[in-house]
Amino acid sequence: MKSEAEVKTNYRVKKQKSIARIFSNHMLLTGLVIIVIMAIISVLAPFIAPYDPYAIDPLNRLKPPSVEHFFGTDDFGRDLFSRVIYGTRISFFIGAVVAILAGVIGLIVGLISAYYSILDHILMRIVDGIYAFPSILLALAIVAVRGPDVVNVLIALVIVYIPSIARVVRSAALVVKEQTFVEALNAQGASKWRVLVIHTIPNLLSPLIIQVTFVFAVAIITEAALSFLGAGIPAPSPSLGNILFDGKNVIYHSWWMTVFPGSFIILLVLGLNLAGDGLRDLLDPKIVNAKRKKSRLIKTGKKVGRHGQQ
Repeated sequence: MKSEAEVKTNYRVKKQKSIARIFSNHMLLTGLVIIVIMAIISVLAPFIAPYDPYAIDPLNRLKPPSVEHFFGTDDFGRDLFSRVIYGTRISFFIGAVVAILAGVIGLIVGLISAYYSILDHILMRIVDGIYAFPSILLALAIVAVRGPDVVNVLIALVIVYIPSIARVVRSAALVVKEQTFVEALNAQGASKWRVLVIHTIPNLLSPLIIQVTFVFAVAIITEAALSFLGAGIPAPSPSLGNILFDGKNVIYHSWWMTVFPGSFIILLVLGLNLAGDGLRDLLDPKIVNAKRKKSRLIKTGKKVGRHGQQ
């Protein structure tokens, strides 16, 4: 039996190694820095924006970037920097809400499908039917039926991205379901809900979190595309897609109308994708084991391939 001091020492060593792994994961750190900066900009938009994003000033129409207007002005004389800041806030909010709702509903659907074979056939056929449509077309059809509105955009995007999360959760749950500890719990008479909530869900968090980060990124792109097509956030709301739509007619002589909102979309998506890739490298057992094997082989002086093969 290990003494209490040895247990504490081992725990402290494992904690230090986990922290070291996080700080050595440059993709994850870069993504998190970008996401945090964008989140701060979104939360503090009313304090950062120097002008009212809706204020029209025809005399300053399509002014280039200057000290007075950092990103220039649009075709109505509105300050583009203020509109981009508020547009980032809208995109971040919609992406976060879609990721959370789709993640929760997809988790429930995936778990039910994995553990109840009768419902599995019904739910997975519905999921396959939704998954068969291109995401932008399905979202466009839903918003076209319900009308362009923030709530309707959220509903459309949640419906579109539930299948991708449900399929990942179902696959992971089927693997966990066959584990020895689950069979032991079933043999001891543990209820199915206890097995699901207490023992299965914690083992699904890694793939779920990774998939949610990618849904977060894709939802931002889809929302911008819907707004650009006129089926997303209704004008004159300062959505990044709306700003790009306003800039497409003046792109040749007012480049700032498309460059700045497009750059913010790229930064948002880049940060989320980097964070997702970093989390995958950090949490995926196969990748973690391959890196450990590679590290051991390097220490022993043996040659290793790209994926840790000797």
